[in-house]
Amino acid sequence: MGFCFIPVIRSLSKASFGILFLFFLTCFCFPSSTEAYDALDPNGNITIKWDIISWTPDGYVAVVTMNNFQQYRHIAAPGWTLGWTWAKKEVIWSMMGAQTTEQGDCSKFKGNVPHCCKKNPTVVDLLPGTPYNQQIANCCKGGVLSSWAQDPTNAIASFQVSVGRAGTTNKTVKVPKNFTLNAPGPGYTCGPGKIVPPTKFITSDKRRVTQALMTWNVTCTYSQFLAQKTPTCCVSLSSFYNDTIVPCPTCSCGCRGNSSTCVESDSPHLRSVVGGKNNLAPVVQCTSHMCPIRVHWHVKVNYKEYWRVKVTITNFNYRVNYSDWNLVVQHPNLDNLTQLFSFNYKGLTPYGAINDTAMLWGIKFYNDFLNEAGRSGNVQSELLFRKDKSTFTFEKGWAFPRRIYFNGDNCVMPPPDAYPWLPNASPRQEVSLLTLLMSCFVALVFYTFA
Repeated sequence: MGFCFIPVIRSLSKASFGILFLFFLTCFCFPSSTEAYDALDPNGNITIKWDIISWTPDGYVAVVTMNNFQQYRHIAAPGWTLGWTWAKKEVIWSMMGAQTTEQGDCSKFKGNVPHCCKKNPTVVDLLPGTPYNQQIANCCKGGVLSSWAQDPTNAIASFQVSVGRAGTTNKTVKVPKNFTLNAPGPGYTCGPGKIVPPTKFITSDKRRVTQALMTWNVTCTYSQFLAQKTPTCCVSLSSFYNDTIVPCPTCSCGCRGNSSTCVESDSPHLRSVVGGKNNLAPVVQCTSHMCPIRVHWHVKVNYKEYWRVKVTITNFNYRVNYSDWNLVVQHPNLDNLTQLFSFNYKGLTPYGAINDTAMLWGIKFYNDFLNEAGRSGNVQSELLFRKDKSTFTFEKGWAFPRRIYFNGDNCVMPPPDAYPWLPNASPRQEVSLLTLLMSCFVALVFYTFA
């Protein structure tokens, strides 16, 4: 589109000019409503399932199971917290595999006192090493949940709850309301509980099938925008064929001048500033990008039939060690990934048959733990790709990733016109559609008010 709409504009009335101008301004100035949608994991969510397994004199016993169906977003320490609001005057008589953070006012009860009397209880997982008589299957992991692609066996958490004053039939039991999930901070939005067909269970000898008396599901989805207003990671680029190192964009995760949680790496007071590891607020090394995590993609070697990339993840956060970290990369040549050194790999196909997305993570007990900022605060690996002659090229930044996520958060990429280019080639000075339209708007304003 290489022209403006001035001829069309001149045929409109000035009232129409204002309407047209506001329409385009709205399109460009207001954020999309799809902030919570993740294009690389469109079906990812955490599903919470309540299965009533028996009735009691004044209520029921239920097993609550959390399944993390997110392909690459996990829940790290200090873990998840789950909350809800009771529909009636329910109380929790007892729990196994989890506990509430507060008991609430149970003064009305004489003798047998409930575990929790709060209208809106908050539940946390028990820690590893909890006595066996307080455990059930898939409990007691300190609230940590793996992502589904990385470790599906540890992407499940469960606890048992005995609920009183709740009704003793399917018709009198009411589904709780206002479910909340923090993991460990905000970011998740939970829908209402929906009654579904009762879950069926197979006995240990696999000879009999039983089923829950009543089941309801709650679905929680993640939004990076709700979790934090600023990004948490950025990407820098370099290549063997160009001396230019493209850094993370300035102020990717905040601006240095506006930050009070930034500390120089050579500061003599570093340890005193960083103190308090239980504080989740990041204290990052002072950089131009101010991100806790930087991912560097270096196009390293060009062979006759292959090409090699080195990926380095650097932790600039002095307060946080990232355990069970993962990296998601989108690149058109990932279908031809031949060998990966010192990282695990799993291909993701969010668009069906197109294999242009991969998940990378550390090897257990070797580099699955990304240390806090400092000399050992990085992990790295190399990727060897086979060339596809129909698509392979080093021109126009093709060798660099289209998108990178760290621990499920979208990282800030450099602008495409800043990518390292081949020698004797320079990016064409192309005008984007947005620039063209904005130029038209300026012309429109001048014409309207002339």
